[in-house]
Amino acid sequence: MTEPLPPLLLVGCGNMGGAMLDGWLKEGLAPSFIIDRHRDSVPAPHHLVRSPDDVPDDFHPAMIVLATKPQKVDAVMAAIAPFALRAPVLSVLAGRTVAGLTDALADQQPAGSPVPVVIRAMPNTPCGIGQGMTVCYAPPIATPAQRALCTRLLRAVGDVAWIDHEDQMDMVTAISGSGPAYVFLLAEIMEQVGVEGGLPPALARQIARQTVAGAGALMVRSGIDSATLRQNVTSPGGTTQKALDVLMAPDAWPASLTTALKAAAQRSRELSGPQPVS
Repeated sequence: MTEPLPPLLLVGCGNMGGAMLDGWLKEGLAPSFIIDRHRDSVPAPHHLVRSPDDVPDDFHPAMIVLATKPQKVDAVMAAIAPFALRAPVLSVLAGRTVAGLTDALADQQPAGSPVPVVIRAMPNTPCGIGQGMTVCYAPPIATPAQRALCTRLLRAVGDVAWIDHEDQMDMVTAISGSGPAYVFLLAEIMEQVGVEGGLPPALARQIARQTVAGAGALMVRSGIDSATLRQNVTSPGGTTQKALDVLMAPDAWPASLTTALKAAAQRSRELSGPQPVS
C-alpha cells in the first residue's frame, strides 16, 4: 500500500493549485490546510481557510506550496514566514526566483533564523489531467529528502525532471511551460484549414484534436525519438512529404519556432530578473 502524502500548507488553489490538490487527494494526502479566497470547499479532513492568518500556529506542514498569482505572493509572506521556519517551500510561481522568494521570507523572520529553503518548479496546464510536465530547481541547501518529497508531490500530476542551474528555467518555461499553447495553436490551425477545405466544422475539430492527441501519446509511449517518428510516417513523394517540404523550409518552422521559443525564454528572463549564480 502506498504511504499517504504528509500534510501540506497550500497557498492558492486556482487552476494549478487545484490541479495539484486533486492529484494529491488521490494519493491519500494527510490532513492539510488550503488557503484560497475563491474555492467553496475541500473534502474532509482537510481545512479550507481564507487567509494565512487563519492557519493555526501549531500546524506543522511537511511542505509549503506557493501557488498564488505571482504578483500576490508578497502579501502573504509575513503570514507564512513562521511556517517556513519548520518546512521547505515549493514555489510554482512563474517569474519568481529562488533568491527573491528566499530574501522575501527571510525579511519576515527573526534575525538569526535559518535560511528558508525554497524550491522552484515550473509545471504546465496538463497537470490538470495528470499529464503534466514539471521541471524543478533546488538550491544547494535543499536536502535530498526535501527534493524527494517535491518529486513525489509533482509526480501525482505528471512527469518530473530536475535542472542544476536556475537560469535553465527560462528555456524550460519556453518549451514546456508555454508549450501547450503552441500545440493548441497547431490544432486550431488544422481545424480552420479543414473547414476552409470543405469539411464540416465538427469533423474538422474531431480529426485535428485527435490527431494531435494521438501523435503525442504515440511519441510518449513508443520511446522513439521525434525525428524517427516523423520519418516513419513520411513516404517519399507522398502527401506528408509535400507538406513537410513547406513546413521544414529554412524560413518556415525551423526559423519561426526557434524565434518563438527564444522570445518566450527572453520574456521569462525579463520577468524573473537577475538570476543567482548556481
